[in-house]
Order: sequence, then structure tokens, then C-alpha cells
Amino acid sequence: MNNQLNKPKGFGEILDQTFRISKYKFKDFFIILLMLVGPIYLLQAIIDLASGKNFLRQEATGENWYETMMSNFEFAEASSTNLAADLGFAFLSLIVLFTYPIAQAAILIGVNHLKENRDFTIGSLIKQAISRFFPMIGSTIIYVLIALGIFIGLLFTGIFSSMIFIVVEFIIGTILSIVIWIGLFLIGAFLLTRWSFYFGSVVLDRNSPGLTRSWRLSKGRSFKLIGLYMIFIFITFSIGIALQLSFQAFLGDSVLLGLIVSFTTLVTTLIMAVGYAVMYLDLKVRHDADDLIDLIDDYHTSRIDDVL
Repeated sequence: MNNQLNKPKGFGEILDQTFRISKYKFKDFFIILLMLVGPIYLLQAIIDLASGKNFLRQEATGENWYETMMSNFEFAEASSTNLAADLGFAFLSLIVLFTYPIAQAAILIGVNHLKENRDFTIGSLIKQAISRFFPMIGSTIIYVLIALGIFIGLLFTGIFSSMIFIVVEFIIGTILSIVIWIGLFLIGAFLLTRWSFYFGSVVLDRNSPGLTRSWRLSKGRSFKLIGLYMIFIFITFSIGIALQLSFQAFLGDSVLLGLIVSFTTLVTTLIMAVGYAVMYLDLKVRHDADDLIDLIDDYHTSRIDDVL
């Protein structure tokens, strides 16, 4: 498997390698997520129980199974908001913002060990990830602020330009507005993707904040990387939605449904983390190979100059 990670890969090969590694090291990586993120979901379930939500609820009624399932969906949407539960959820979400990067870094380090054909333990991966905690958090804050600035800037540009075009000519303006919004989306996706590999740089290369290195690594690969991101998001989102809708039809808005959704989230998070690691390592292999070629070319050029 390390041979595949040590050579440049195409679009399909990255997807294939991601699912191979996810299957091969599923137990180790899932335990990492379970240890670091799982307790947060468990606490959320306890808070839901304490706030009055039933563990297994099928309170909706209907004349047949179809009406019962539809009633469960409506009942879940109409559930009253509990202030204590919302505050608990906000607090736990804040904790996840600190534990999730450690879990992702541990998986990234684990995939890199596979690339280098090195053995590892779950404890060693977590320990190495924690050693990069503050650089990870600091770099992530910078990336989030940049992303927020890009979002606000593009949103303002899209709204302002759309209003002008629509006021001047409604039909043509509407068409132009759609084109502009698509273009702005691509610009935002391009910039965020080019900088998104800062995390791998911080964790593996110990380069903080890693934005410049991410920009260099992703040069010439931007739209392929955007495509990979979209596929991973589509796959994980589809799995999550399909399972949630399937169980919600019978369980309604219950604590058990929340646990099932949380378990599914851990699995999809694992796939995304492994996919990110494979993408980053592929960029490193390509970049290092290009650097080697440049060094060889420089060497040959200098030798020719010496001869002449």
C-alpha cells in the first residue's frame, strides 16, 4: 500500500486509495475518533435525556405505516426547543472544535506512516497530534478568518452586481446574475482549496500557518482537488442523509436517532479525513518530484556551463 502512496495518483486512484485505507485501517482510525469525539456525542445524548427527550419514541400515530412515518417526520420538525439542551449543544460543539483537529491530525499522521511503511499505535498517533495542537488551532483560526472574509466579500459582490443588472434589465440581468454567482462560487472554491492544505503542512511539515506551502503544493491541481472535495462531500452527505431519513421514519426525534446519526458522522468523518490525507500526500509527492527534476536540470545546466 505504501508504494501507491509514494507515487503520483490520478483522480480515480485517489478515491480508490482513500477507500482502501479507510477499510484497511478502519478499526484504528475509528477508535481514534471514538475516543476524541465519541464522548461528546455521548454527553449530548445524556443532555437530551435529561431535557425530557425519550430514548426510543414512536408517539406519532396513523392509520397505516406510511402515515405513521410521515407523522414522525412532522413531529420531529415540530419539536419544541429546549433552552438547556441548546446551551448544552453549543458547549459541546465548542469542545468538538478542539478535539476534532486532534483526531484529524492523528489520522493524517497515521496515513503518512503507512506511506513510509512505519508501524504505529493509536496512542502514539494521538500523542503526536497533540504535540501540534496550538499550531493547528492558530493556523485554523487564520484560515477561518480568511474564509469568512472571502465569503463576505463574494456575497457582497454577488448581491450588489445582481441588483444592478436586474434593475437595468430583468431577464438579461437575471441570466447575468446566475453566471456571476457561478463565477463567484468557483473563485471562492478555488481560493479556499488552494489554502486548504495548510493543515497537512502544519501537522506533517511543521510549517505554520502553512498557507504559503499549501498554495505552492496545490498549483496546477486546483480544479481536480475541487472535484475530489465535491465527490467526498457528496458521498459522505448522501450516506448521512440516507441513514438519518431511514431511521427517523421509525424512531422520530429520539435520543437513539441522535446516537445513530452521531455514529454515522464518525464513519463519514473518517472517510473525509483519510481522503484529505491521501490528497495532501499526493500533492507532496508531486511537489517533491518536481523539485527533484528542477535540481537535476540545474545540475546538468551547471555541468554544461563548466564544460563550455
